[in-house]
Amino acid sequence: MPPGHCAGRYLSRPMAKKPTKSSARASKAAGTRKAPRGRRTGVWRTASNSDRHELYELAVQEVVSECDFIDRVSRRHRGKATSTIREDFCGTAKACTEWARRRPTNRAIGVDLDRSVITWGEHRHRANLPESIARRITILEANVLEVETPGVEAILAMNFSYFIFKDRATLVSYFRNCLKSLAPDGILVCDAYGGSEAHSEVEEERSLDGFTYVWDQNQYNPITGDVVNHIHFRFPDGSELKRAFTYRWRLWSLPEIQDAMREAGFAKSTVYWEGTDQRSGTGNGIFRPSMRGEACAGWIAYIVAEKARNGGRSGGAKRGRNTAKARKK
Repeated sequence: MPPGHCAGRYLSRPMAKKPTKSSARASKAAGTRKAPRGRRTGVWRTASNSDRHELYELAVQEVVSECDFIDRVSRRHRGKATSTIREDFCGTAKACTEWARRRPTNRAIGVDLDRSVITWGEHRHRANLPESIARRITILEANVLEVETPGVEAILAMNFSYFIFKDRATLVSYFRNCLKSLAPDGILVCDAYGGSEAHSEVEEERSLDGFTYVWDQNQYNPITGDVVNHIHFRFPDGSELKRAFTYRWRLWSLPEIQDAMREAGFAKSTVYWEGTDQRSGTGNGIFRPSMRGEACAGWIAYIVAEKARNGGRSGGAKRGRNTAKARKK
């Protein structure tokens, strides 16, 4: 693979599934797996009988691949496996559940402000887990800017969730709090998206099992970098869950994110760029460290930031304010 070749995944996820053709719009979650738009297990999906959180998990998340990536970069950057993770902006905490299931030594902490989504995930993913797994998952209803969870080996901020911080000072404050919560030699793992079509106001559809997922890049302000993105779900009977999810973000660039990580005190950050299948020209789903990326219409990347092995901070960063510990729920 040529260094930095554009892998071309759709950007409509806010965790992409399998790689797909890049020439389309910048929408992150599309995959090569095609599913019918009709019935599922004998029941037609409609807006009235569908749950938006279930649809989101089906259309957007791929927590197995996400956890595989954490295992791989942990071995590369830490020289050993990771056992403890914190999933920021965890929502239903599906990744936490997958992580705890993976190995009996694994522990996961999820952090989110939305009690209703936490409760949904509790009923859907954790209520019927064996006690041996459930006791290794902790969910905190807390602000990621303030929460204290010292000693975790990896923190995840996936699905572009930290793009909610629209000014540099707040973004640096978030990264600084992550640094404080990491063990020496811990890592912060984020994703990001971009490309020329990330600045376009477009809709992208993807047909799934009994419904259509729609990524709506509704607004982009080139002066501030602010974007408004919606997720809609459409069904074979013509019904629709319109604006099932709305994201008001700043579209941060990779250099801006890495600069903020450096200012927060991280010793180093590495961009992982997706490779390309040479026969099909599609993304191969393999992300490797790279210093060069192609200026293509749409891309996704991962960033792995490292805390110094001695637990210290890199030069020039100021220590953030002390914050109150989050209540355990």
